[in-house]
Amino acid sequence: MSQPAHHLRARDLGITVGSLPTGPHNAITDVPGVLVGHTTVDDGRDLHTGVTAVVPSQLGPGRWTLPAAVYTGNGHGKLVGSTQVDELGVLESPIVLTATLSVFRAADALLTYLMHQRPDGVSFNPLVGETNDGHLSDIRRRPITEEHVLAAIAGATGGLPAEGCVGAGTGTTALGYKAGIGTASRLVQGFDSPVTVGALTQSNFGGVLTALGVPLPVEELIPEADSTEPPGNSCMIVVATDAPLDARQLGRLARRAIFAMARVGASYSNGSGDYAIAFSTAEPDRPTIPDAQLTPVFAAVLDSVEEALLNSLFAATTTRGMGGRTSHAVPHEAAVGRLAAAGRLTPSD
Repeated sequence: MSQPAHHLRARDLGITVGSLPTGPHNAITDVPGVLVGHTTVDDGRDLHTGVTAVVPSQLGPGRWTLPAAVYTGNGHGKLVGSTQVDELGVLESPIVLTATLSVFRAADALLTYLMHQRPDGVSFNPLVGETNDGHLSDIRRRPITEEHVLAAIAGATGGLPAEGCVGAGTGTTALGYKAGIGTASRLVQGFDSPVTVGALTQSNFGGVLTALGVPLPVEELIPEADSTEPPGNSCMIVVATDAPLDARQLGRLARRAIFAMARVGASYSNGSGDYAIAFSTAEPDRPTIPDAQLTPVFAAVLDSVEEALLNSLFAATTTRGMGGRTSHAVPHEAAVGRLAAAGRLTPSD
């Protein structure tokens, strides 16, 4: 069954990033054991916000940490728990994304979850990131509660996660258009077994939307749109893989994730908190992949993040929020027309 037009992904429009194959869902959940859950808080007026949780099911009794790394492209943001990930090279909680002024309540809620998981624990490191959705949502109300966070974690599933205006992406704007949550994946051959790389993005950053090298500026595609750039633009990127990599190598993947933002036209502004978190779900007894063999994995990161960013925009819907401000969805027909004229679209079967 075809998806409704406003839920179309980049590939549904003929936009194919790179040549590597995707996983079955073309999503971060193609990495075995990685689940995604959303809680959306949207009253149709002044609240357009929520929570997105990336939950590695490998974390649990007998294995309380996974190799991980954080890379800060620009540190104008709040990524709770990042310094311990930097220091120890491990992830010990689901990754929760939300709005800027709700990040601290979300971290406390994630702590509740971790304490329930480990009743004997006396130290925990909840990892919670954010972008600022205050352009469309009444961010000062801090509407996110413990129940919202716990529901996103408890409701995390496999399959294709919802994208666009959902969860932590409900009120975000990127590259002049309404944005949100996006995801994608790639498969890499040439190892003992195929490697899966998946990405999930919370897009809320400035610049000029660019798809496959073709600029799609909002002032040209939607001349009547209010192109005022929201304050506090940022991007959160989560990269998951089942490749056996250590924390140092995962840091190299995280850097590539931030580099991928440039492909879609990011401006990397002063106020943009741009962060990437990368983790591996591989069994700890597997030997790590030598650095000399990582080039195709780097390509998988770049391509999956680029496509996830595009999906976060093409799946979003026009949203009217605080103060009557409106963020317009990317007009699919106009965008496809420009890409077709440039010869960049993949012919349909």
